[in-house]
Amino acid sequence: MTLKKIKRPKWIPLWLSIPFIIFLAFVVMLLFFGENNYRQISKQKVEMDKVKALIKEQEDSAQYYIRKTQELNTDKETLEKIAREQYKMKRANEDVFITDIP
Repeated sequence: MTLKKIKRPKWIPLWLSIPFIIFLAFVVMLLFFGENNYRQISKQKVEMDKVKALIKEQEDSAQYYIRKTQELNTDKETLEKIAREQYKMKRANEDVFITDIP
């Protein structure tokens, strides 16, 4: 039994071989198909950037409220101002008149 050698068509380059085609197909499959493809990775990066920005915003907000809390605990004038304006509190010997005039 003799094996016939298959002639390569002229339009197929010499550097193109079966193992190279298999390797190329494997790389394409990894990049574009499956659960960890390029599209999903890029979507996850965008989502991760959004979450990091949200965390930064929340940390800034937390720092603001920590500073306000420390200010209220240390500065009695600020505490009295907030108690008077927001909670309509007054001292025992004074009268408060509330109006709708800005």
